[in-house]
Amino acid sequence: MKEKVKQKSEQLFEEIRTHRRHLHMHPELSYHEHNTSEYVQAQLAASGINFQNGIADTGIVALIEGKNPTKKVIALRGDMDALPINETNDVIYKSQNPGVMHACGHDVHTSCLLGAAKILHSMRHEFEGTIKCIFQPAEEKLPGGASIMIKEGVLQNPKPNCIIGQHVMPLIETGKVGFRSGVYMASTDELYMRVKGKGGHGAMPHLNIDPVVITSHIIIALQQIVSRTANPTMPSVLSFGKVIANGATNVIPDEVYVEGTFRTLDETWRTTAHTHMTKMVHGIAESMGAKVEFEIRKGYPVLYNEPQITARTRNYATDYLGQENIVDLDIWMAAEDFAYYTQVTDGCFYRLGTRNEARGITSSVHTPTFDVDEDSLKIGVGLMAYIALRELSV
Repeated sequence: MKEKVKQKSEQLFEEIRTHRRHLHMHPELSYHEHNTSEYVQAQLAASGINFQNGIADTGIVALIEGKNPTKKVIALRGDMDALPINETNDVIYKSQNPGVMHACGHDVHTSCLLGAAKILHSMRHEFEGTIKCIFQPAEEKLPGGASIMIKEGVLQNPKPNCIIGQHVMPLIETGKVGFRSGVYMASTDELYMRVKGKGGHGAMPHLNIDPVVITSHIIIALQQIVSRTANPTMPSVLSFGKVIANGATNVIPDEVYVEGTFRTLDETWRTTAHTHMTKMVHGIAESMGAKVEFEIRKGYPVLYNEPQITARTRNYATDYLGQENIVDLDIWMAAEDFAYYTQVTDGCFYRLGTRNEARGITSSVHTPTFDVDEDSLKIGVGLMAYIALRELSV
């Protein structure tokens, strides 16, 4: 089985690379993946794979049924959306949509899942059970396409026994994959704050209620949520990336607008921190004479890799690639809406190495120079198919 999957992934390489480059050239933002969805549907149809479209608007679910299809069900997930980033790479497959770029590798995820689906469909008479391939929109934007697809029944009819996802990792060399059991990625919450004071001339601050100074106090004080309220053994991140005052050198504005993010690896502490932040923000603003609007938009939950599924998946990868190509992952304070799936069913989310220093492919995700070593597509396609086949036999 292993050699057959490897052979098929090699044979499909040019086709999968063509898919990846087409998707990279035509990226679409979250909740707008209409052309991407049509492209995926066309490829599935050409391969004779049954699918259902229109889930979460642009989402697709393909079913590959083997012998005795109700015996066991394995779900595989690939996300499809891009980011609002202007690509600066000088490559023939550069984004043709200004200001939009596949800077997080979702073109790779979608292409690899298409390839895995084609391999599995060609081998459907050789396994028992069903493989559900989930092509998901809107991973990059709240509330997350995964949450919407789940609400619309993607994990029902049939209900999967587990779900597997892979994600590119430019910190890992091509040819290697990474795993972590248990808590892996952080929850993410978006913070929105508007501090309202009384503006006026900068030379007469005694006549004003300065929202700039008050906002500064709030931002600094909120850092104590992490440094003095959180358990030091519990990773937490509180960052503010947007502060808009719109005053001038001698003009104190009426209000200041702020946006930020809060992340942690514990759901109980997450809820407690929300309460602390809300009390602190309102308390400081009121004590300094200002009014404040403070909103916490609760985002993706903590991503948890079920230990037994992860151990088995790691073993399959070891068998497929060799022990020397398996990497231990550290916790990662970025967030992933794959976490929603793992709240409903057991799952494993692993990392696909895409780095190639000799070719200068080293940029991080979410940057305008991000790219992948396309040799990683062979592993991304074959390993995902092999994991599904092995897991069906358990």
